[in-house]
Amino acid sequence: MRNWNALKSRYLQDALPIRLGNLASNLARIKSRCQNPANRDLVESLLQESKVFIEWTAKDAEVEIAAELVELQIQLACWQYSWTKIWEDAEQRMRVAEAASIWSEKVLNMSGLLTVN
Repeated sequence: MRNWNALKSRYLQDALPIRLGNLASNLARIKSRCQNPANRDLVESLLQESKVFIEWTAKDAEVEIAAELVELQIQLACWQYSWTKIWEDAEQRMRVAEAASIWSEKVLNMSGLLTVN
C-alpha cells in the first residue's frame, strides 16, 4: 500500500516544471511497460499515480495547462475503468502505449524543461 501523504509531500517540494517532467516520465514508463504482458499491475499503478500527480499539479498550473491535464486525467481514468479488458487485448494495449507516449511528449513540452534559455 502506498503512503500517498509522504509521496504528496515530496512531490510538492518540486517546482511546477519538475512536477510536469515527473508526470511525463510516468507516461513514458506506461508506454514502455505496456510492451510486456507481465506488467499489468505495474502499469495500472502508474495510471493511478499519474492521475494523482495531475491532481497535485493542475491547481498550480496556468489555466491552459490545467485544462490539458484534466483532459489527460479523464483519459487515464477511462483506461483504468476498462483496464482488464484493455490489457487482455494486445492491440488495445498498444493503442494505450502510443497514446501515453504522445501525452508524455505533450506534457514534457508543457513543462518547459526542454527549452534552452
